Amino acid sequence: MKHIDILIIGAGISGAVLAERYASIGKKVLIIEKRNHIAGNCYDYTDDNGILVSKYGAHLFHTNEESVWKYVNSFSNWYRWEHKVIARVGEKTVPIPVNITTVNEIYDINISSEEEMINWLEDHRMPFKKPENGEEAVLNRVGPILYEKMFKYYTKKQWDKYPVELDASVLERIPVRTNYDDRYFSDKWQALPKGGYTQLFENILNHPNIEVLLETDYFDVKDQYKNFEKLFYTGPIDRFFEFKHSLIEKLEYRSINFVSETVDAEFFQENSVVNYPGMEVDFTRIIEYKHFGNQTSEKTTVVKEFTVDEGEPYYPVPNPRNQEIYTKYKAEAENLPDVHFVGRLANYKYFNMDQAFKNALDLFEHLEISTKPLKTAV
Repeated sequence: MKHIDILIIGAGISGAVLAERYASIGKKVLIIEKRNHIAGNCYDYTDDNGILVSKYGAHLFHTNEESVWKYVNSFSNWYRWEHKVIARVGEKTVPIPVNITTVNEIYDINISSEEEMINWLEDHRMPFKKPENGEEAVLNRVGPILYEKMFKYYTKKQWDKYPVELDASVLERIPVRTNYDDRYFSDKWQALPKGGYTQLFENILNHPNIEVLLETDYFDVKDQYKNFEKLFYTGPIDRFFEFKHSLIEKLEYRSINFVSETVDAEFFQENSVVNYPGMEVDFTRIIEYKHFGNQTSEKTTVVKEFTVDEGEPYYPVPNPRNQEIYTKYKAEAENLPDVHFVGRLANYKYFNMDQAFKNALDLFEHLEISTKPLKTAV
């Protein structure tokens, strides 16, 4: 493109949605993407076993936001998928989130009603009026035994920090059920795109006003792009500011090492996702993608996930030290009126998929609709 109105860094959810929205109102959009593919961490492909797999871990779409549900349905057909997760806890296999079945299995008791479960939780929890960290958040909800068996060491593997070292918000978002509901999510709309996420993003970006430049690091070419109306940045915020506030202590991110293997069997495990909350293994979970969409093949593909410090940043690590560093970058960002920081890494905040869609849609509406003067009736 000779002329660019909107420059976007990153072709994940935030970048793709903003590109589509601006292209739809006639703006010329360029997306610069460091990876060799679109769709960000949602990217999926068909592997050598003929199975649709996600390169960066399973992504399960769920939302209560009607506007988001309508938006994604305008670019793909979807099929209902009520995601379920189980965990190997010692010699037992239990559903996650914690529900009546989980408690009955672990404690070898026989709770049979929601009222009994509510009373049981009340008897076993350690009350904290305002939990100050992840440990207090879990103890406040399920008590010490479930905390030890299901949360403490899984959190350590996931974040390389025990719950006491993390903000309460990290573990407060994990649901606890007082019934037999073993679905991982309870949202109104739970689904997966037919044909996978990559085709969803291809459809979102299929517009003559959008150009995507892959395998290009923005920081290698940024001097080539100056005359644009707005820049939307979706990468790590400290990278944008060249780590100027991280000379002594850097913002922490967690990455994931995905170890894939082919198993010569119809299925390896009984469920798409099996978590391993104990320290007897060093991976957090095993995903068997064949379960998604009732796929068929002679063999199966399983992926073990090892959460690590080094590598592509996936998760911000929310604690007071990191928040203090981020606040300095946020102040810098607010001094750049034509640059907008969007998404999980740019805001140093965890977003669910639907939140990422909604955040990008809302930002577009705020910038392009609410700021325009209303026409006066004649």
